[in-house]
Amino acid sequence: MLANSANSQPTLPIVETFHSIQGEGTWMGASAFFIRLAGCDVGCPWCDTKISWNIKKHPQIAIADLVAQASEVKPAIVVITGGEPLMHDLSELTQQLKKQGLRVHLETSGAHPFSGSFDWVTFSPKRFKHPHSSIYNHVSELKVVIQEPLDLEWAEQNATMLDAQVLKYLQAEWSTSSSKELVMHYVLSHQDWRVSIQTHKLLGVR
Repeated sequence: MLANSANSQPTLPIVETFHSIQGEGTWMGASAFFIRLAGCDVGCPWCDTKISWNIKKHPQIAIADLVAQASEVKPAIVVITGGEPLMHDLSELTQQLKKQGLRVHLETSGAHPFSGSFDWVTFSPKRFKHPHSSIYNHVSELKVVIQEPLDLEWAEQNATMLDAQVLKYLQAEWSTSSSKELVMHYVLSHQDWRVSIQTHKLLGVR
């Protein structure tokens, strides 16, 4: 969903923007400017950003303003996340960010058709709303949240749809203590998977 403001500038619904570090995956520890879009229809019960689900509760921000914010802090990467960012057409936003020489990353469940131009795509498929087929050719890393054994089967199912070179991560669901043991045991016996740790939560930053 790409709206136009009164002065005809394209806008997107935004929960928040902030400058921090990337806390997960291959780019863990990198300086990152986060653009969190509003709207999500995936419905993960353990979601830690449920505030993002309702688009109507968040303001429309001009894409030009988002690009200016990102450019000002000169991050190593700009991470477009949500909510579920692919509910929106991301073509204009990514084009404008790239014009400023910024490296653009996406974090998505892949539940909607792919749009935009990205340097890196983190694909985190959810059983609650299956991915759209357009995501699979764009994935740089696969990151699956594990809460129960069925999630391990789901992770392997999605891995078979990806290029063999795609990095594969399992991430324990933060509030489920048994999930940590599931992930550790699985990675120790499956050498093609890695453990993803939410280091930003350990550090107490966003």
